[in-house]
Amino acid sequence: MSDSVQGQWSEIFTPRYATVTLILCLGVALLAFNSFLATVSLPTAVGELGGVALISWALTLFLVFAIVGGAGAALLKHRLGARTALLVSAGVFLIGTLIAASASSMPIVLVGRSLQGLGEGVVAAICFALIPELFPSRLVPKVFGMQAMIWAIAAFGGPAVAGLLTEMVSWRAAFLFSVPLVLIFGVMVAFVVPAKSPSDGTVMGFPGLRLLAIGVGIMLVALAGIAEPLLAAALLMGAAVLLVAAVWLDGRSAERLMPPDAFRPVSVVGTGLWMTLLINVAGAGSAVYLVLVLQQMWGYGPTMAGVIAAVMAVAWSASAIAVANVRQKETRKLLIKAGPAMIGIGLLLVLLGLEMDLLAIVVVGQLVIGSGFGTCNGYLNLTMMEAASDAERDRTSALMPTTQSAGNAIGAALAGVAANSAGLATAVSVGDFKVAVMPVFLLGAFMAALAFVAAWRTVSLVKPQDANSSFAAG
Repeated sequence: MSDSVQGQWSEIFTPRYATVTLILCLGVALLAFNSFLATVSLPTAVGELGGVALISWALTLFLVFAIVGGAGAALLKHRLGARTALLVSAGVFLIGTLIAASASSMPIVLVGRSLQGLGEGVVAAICFALIPELFPSRLVPKVFGMQAMIWAIAAFGGPAVAGLLTEMVSWRAAFLFSVPLVLIFGVMVAFVVPAKSPSDGTVMGFPGLRLLAIGVGIMLVALAGIAEPLLAAALLMGAAVLLVAAVWLDGRSAERLMPPDAFRPVSVVGTGLWMTLLINVAGAGSAVYLVLVLQQMWGYGPTMAGVIAAVMAVAWSASAIAVANVRQKETRKLLIKAGPAMIGIGLLLVLLGLEMDLLAIVVVGQLVIGSGFGTCNGYLNLTMMEAASDAERDRTSALMPTTQSAGNAIGAALAGVAANSAGLATAVSVGDFKVAVMPVFLLGAFMAALAFVAAWRTVSLVKPQDANSSFAAG
């Protein structure tokens, strides 16, 4: 793509692209709103059904199955075609939603949440894979900007909708909020998304061992977040072995789930995936603990603490939209490198604000963190898409949201280990909390520094011909 060719925001809303844009936004909305709806409504569900010990598993199982679904999405798209794969996975999500909403016990809620995660993992990954198929390169940053805007809307609107529905109707109504979204999504997919069949008649095997290794590995990561430090270390080591084994096995399989250079620091795709993983690991600790810490340290209510946490999502959206018109390749490379640096600086500012009891610094830190994600995320994804070969673009694109989810899971677990080791679970005074949160944010800043190294390596590997692929030329 020539730097002189620049897409306008209005173009993604023209008749040619408007329906596709809406489909992709709905796919993101399913995940974004469902995340906030479940977080707000589940405590009430536990109060009615019992099983408080299982509440954390409602998120854990959703995340594990979402990652497994995302890992297998490219293969599913190849075997069934994009339209059928999206309709099947949306159907699985819908069934999971109905099961969770009608559950008579928490174990049944967990079954529903698992199916929701599996369906949403596939939907999110295939929606990512469709971006380079349905949009020219010049419009991709705008698409990512729109998706960031959906997350910001969900960050503010999701808790409000869930709270109102839970209080005025029931927690079941909050779960059912996703039903019209998935139905509209399914109808639009059926009429708009192309039904491409596999490129050949080859019958492809089911990658059960690799998906099992990925699923168990992420499960061990989740368990590490709530375990004692020594056991947590052992669980994380076991998870690392399983996840590395899954990547190794995949690289030697005839029917791969991932591109051949996934997580190998010799290509743009390999280092780009590392950067994707690390920035999400970096941001997860703040996402998990900031609301809790603001309530415990400063006595804020859930709404006020939630608004401060949501500042990051708004900054993410605003910055993604602000940089979406950048044309110069060198400027895009600079933005990719700036993102992790901003995330690290923002985390340190939030920590400083908490330690000094200064809300203004915390808010500024949140703004910097969100701006860091919004600044680099779209162009990092675009760079990997452009660098991938035509044969590997589906696998590369589908792996991006899966890697983001894995980073969030790993980051939450590592933050849990750091917080528990520092005594967060037994903290009672403000001083105790200040000591306990310090390793959480320092760990995040360290991960952001590693992401900066990966970003530097990624842009240094970009070749001029990467921007001249059939995708970029579209």
